[in-house]
Amino acid sequence: MKVAPTPAPRPWRHRWRHSLRLRLITVFVLLALAMGAVFMGGMQRALSGGWRDAARPIVTDYMDRLAADIGNPPDIARAQALVDRLPISVRISGPAVNWDSHADRPRRGWLDDKNERLDRHEPHGADWRSRRTADGHRVTFGLGTLPWQREPGGIGWITLALLLSLVLAAYAYVRRLLRPLDDIREGAERFGRGAFDQPIPLRRRDELGDLAQRINTMAHDIEGMLDAKRGLLLALSHELRSPLTRARLNAELLPAAADAPGGAERAALLRDLGEMRDLISDLLESERLASPHAALQREPVDLAALLRETAGEVAGADAVELDIAPGLPLLSLDRTRVRLLIRNLLDNALHYSAGAARPPRVSLLPQGGGVLLDVRDFGPGVGEAQLAHLTEPFYRTDSARQRATGGVGLGMYLCRLVAQAHGTRLDLRHAAPGLGVSVLWK
Repeated sequence: MKVAPTPAPRPWRHRWRHSLRLRLITVFVLLALAMGAVFMGGMQRALSGGWRDAARPIVTDYMDRLAADIGNPPDIARAQALVDRLPISVRISGPAVNWDSHADRPRRGWLDDKNERLDRHEPHGADWRSRRTADGHRVTFGLGTLPWQREPGGIGWITLALLLSLVLAAYAYVRRLLRPLDDIREGAERFGRGAFDQPIPLRRRDELGDLAQRINTMAHDIEGMLDAKRGLLLALSHELRSPLTRARLNAELLPAAADAPGGAERAALLRDLGEMRDLISDLLESERLASPHAALQREPVDLAALLRETAGEVAGADAVELDIAPGLPLLSLDRTRVRLLIRNLLDNALHYSAGAARPPRVSLLPQGGGVLLDVRDFGPGVGEAQLAHLTEPFYRTDSARQRATGGVGLGMYLCRLVAQAHGTRLDLRHAAPGLGVSVLWK
């Protein structure tokens, strides 16, 4: 039996496009970043414009007081005391005193000659960040070490943690918001398998909850239609058995000899009645197995003994090659349904091996803790396009339904249903020559 290869992991971009949650989180993060950038930019522009002009007279008066407090000539001790007490920086340059409170810091933000020339062209027409003393010294003020600049790493990590917490909280909320989509997907898969006994849970009363309710209603209606169809088919099949039995009894009373009057017609009638009986039996069995509540009468089964027993009941199966491994374990199977599967597979192999150089071969081999049943014929086989349809109901590889070909196309379909009812599957493959069919029983 072929093992399906493990699917390759999907790329991140494909998962992102497929996941509604990830896309909503991405939109949320981008929207938050854009709003933060717009807010910070607007506040910075507002503060750097009108607020600066409004606060300049107050700052100018404050700088005058600071310059007077430093003294004339400038006293470095007083300047250092101001720097220690206030978040400011002081730079003194002149003929006697040259001192910088933050000499180890880059000069960015200090008033150099270029900035001085620019400030002279401002509307106020004065250098408002510097003060001249009477003895020719120049005292320039600026911002010193701010409280949040003392531990920049801690603040950065705290900010990052807050951002990640917001993203995680948003993801949790979006996941909870879209939880009904998971329920709807799982419910759709159950309904597709024919399991209508468990409806989709209704977690909220919003649009998704309303959608889940409508899907439950649709599933209930579909279940009713399927039950009605199944009931009608079973009733028709059951009611047809009585007239068929009477017709067959009447046909049995006709003369049996082929040369007697009506002898040939009797044989043809009995053959047609037998095909109709088999068709009704197959239809009934297929409807029982197709039901999601199909009940199996499981019991410990010796698959090797069942294979030999069934092969002895099939006409022409005495020529089939049996390859049975010794010491096969007992399996919990439905003996009647497994017998039906083996019979149909043998009939199919014998039918398509007519005229082949080698008879069909049936193998029972241990595999994966179970028993692998493999039936292979050495006939002409089927085309690639036909292989995928062999287990469909009423499918025939013949172009026309002629009596000489036999069957109505339900044998392989019933085999597939029996395998699925036991929790396994029917695998078909090209055997070159012929066709191979395998089932792994566990």
